[in-house]
Amino acid sequence: MTSLRKLLPSANALFVFEAAARELSFTKAAAELNVTQPAVSRMLGRLERHLGARLFERSVQGVVLNESGRILYRSIAAGFRGVEGALDEIRQRRTGLETVTLSVSSGFTTHWLMPRIGALQTACPNLDLRFQLIPGALKGPVDTVDLGMRFVEGQDASPGSVFFVNEVTVPVCSPAYLAGRVAGKTQDTFINLADSSTDWIAPLRQGQFRPGQHSDLLHVSDYAVVLQAALLGQGIALGWINVVSQWLKTGALVPAGPKLVRTSRRCHLVCVPHKEGRPTLMKVRDWLVAEMRADLEAIETLHPGWGIRDASL
Repeated sequence: MTSLRKLLPSANALFVFEAAARELSFTKAAAELNVTQPAVSRMLGRLERHLGARLFERSVQGVVLNESGRILYRSIAAGFRGVEGALDEIRQRRTGLETVTLSVSSGFTTHWLMPRIGALQTACPNLDLRFQLIPGALKGPVDTVDLGMRFVEGQDASPGSVFFVNEVTVPVCSPAYLAGRVAGKTQDTFINLADSSTDWIAPLRQGQFRPGQHSDLLHVSDYAVVLQAALLGQGIALGWINVVSQWLKTGALVPAGPKLVRTSRRCHLVCVPHKEGRPTLMKVRDWLVAEMRADLEAIETLHPGWGIRDASL
């Protein structure tokens, strides 16, 4: 390791470079490391001068890694993951707990997982569960977590992933809101996730309004809040089955329209390949899949003829 120390201006340069390369932003790296952006720039400048090679290409639009930067980042990221794994294993031996970090939506966590978190802890008593929460669409790499929920097109899936459920959507609302809607006492309010399409709203508007009536449209950036508003009877939301199956099963939410929409996308639970084989992680993954299957069976009983079981195929 003596030669490695001579190749670097300081060990801290590795942490600064890894954060900047991962975020592709000196500002975000500075916030993560609790230093100033100029301090990050100076450290990276020292590292580049020490190596005699540029690592980033800088422009007014931001920074990107060049070939040298990509070579260094691949090795550092792999090395950091190995160190993190070793430290985690040491902690687990000391505490008897195994940490599993999930990268999931805030909506899934709030409305699907939290109502049954006790059951998960019973099934996995040595589990230390942590979250990387995503407020909007599920996207981004999963290499810094243990298990990530992501949507993919068709059958395409990355190594280490398992099928969770097909992408199926249905408009949902509370039973009280639906009763008022059927009785003509409710002016429709549509609660929409800000970065999603509003195409689902038009079929529900058709034939629903008398002359002079109109509907309200509410845009919310966090899907957990979208569904919370629907549960409170504030309007109609588009329900993704991987999130709303819990409330459809219990009857807290009901279909606001008769039509299910199944897209070509599939929801997968993605595990970084080198982390596969960890018993608790695999147990958590299999538990999530089994719970979703049970939800779909229960919903099929409540709404026969829906074909909701197809969501698990």
